[in-house]
Amino acid sequence: MTAPASDAVGPAAWPAIEQATHRRQPRVPFQIEGLAVGSVAAAHLDALRHWAPALQVHDDGVSLAVPAAERDATLAGINAGLRARGLIRAWRDETYPLVDPGSQRLLACIERAASRFWGTLTFGAHCSGWVADTQGGVGRLWVAQRSFDKATDPGAFDNLVGGGVPHGQTPLETLVREGWEEAGLRPAVMQRATPGRVFQLARDIPEGLQLEWIHVHDLQLQPEELPVNQDGEVHAFTLHPVADALAIASGSGMTTDAALVTLDFALRRGLFDARTHAALSARAALLWIADSP
Repeated sequence: MTAPASDAVGPAAWPAIEQATHRRQPRVPFQIEGLAVGSVAAAHLDALRHWAPALQVHDDGVSLAVPAAERDATLAGINAGLRARGLIRAWRDETYPLVDPGSQRLLACIERAASRFWGTLTFGAHCSGWVADTQGGVGRLWVAQRSFDKATDPGAFDNLVGGGVPHGQTPLETLVREGWEEAGLRPAVMQRATPGRVFQLARDIPEGLQLEWIHVHDLQLQPEELPVNQDGEVHAFTLHPVADALAIASGSGMTTDAALVTLDFALRRGLFDARTHAALSARAALLWIADSP
């Protein structure tokens, strides 16, 4: 049984909980088929009028007004223009689904970086990697440090594995792919991962609005199963005693989504004393979309 990490983490810690819903920039709805599928910054409305009549731009909202068969190409052209104007950053050349947030019905496909500009719902998959202690409880946690060349959050601490879910993949499929690319862990290892909660971030970031559902997973690794980065996106992996790992996650050095994934892991695994568990659970409860199976 792992000892509660009450000395390292207090209920006033974990600023990521509040960061997950930090909103200040005025935004107006972005609609397709009369459905609010995202939002755009009010400051960008004048720039978007360049693409009328494909875009119907009003002070209280923006609508895409082209047939379904033309959406992908129209949005690709608009996004290329926005990129040229410096309004879409960190271009990835990756395709993300643009879905109706209510039904998750696919409405179009867009460049990954553009999802933040349009404030559309995206999906992520993250995995905490842990090593058991001599009693079989959680003894140590793997913490990744992002490459200093990353377009977002360079040098920040991260989970063992994490990534955005592109069009055509499930969260688990993304996790298996990222497991090899980021940590050199083969599919047979990554498929041992077990699901946790799903939580939502809805926060202003430099690229726009991050509206994302994060699918949480846990993976127990054996002492000899060592992560080794393959794609240059991770600077280093470090195996920390659980209290030290939670101290990192509860501060400001870890990415917001990774800190919340670590918090979810710790809450489900009973790594806090009762008072801290209750306080952190109450603060984080509004972020949870779905509980663990």
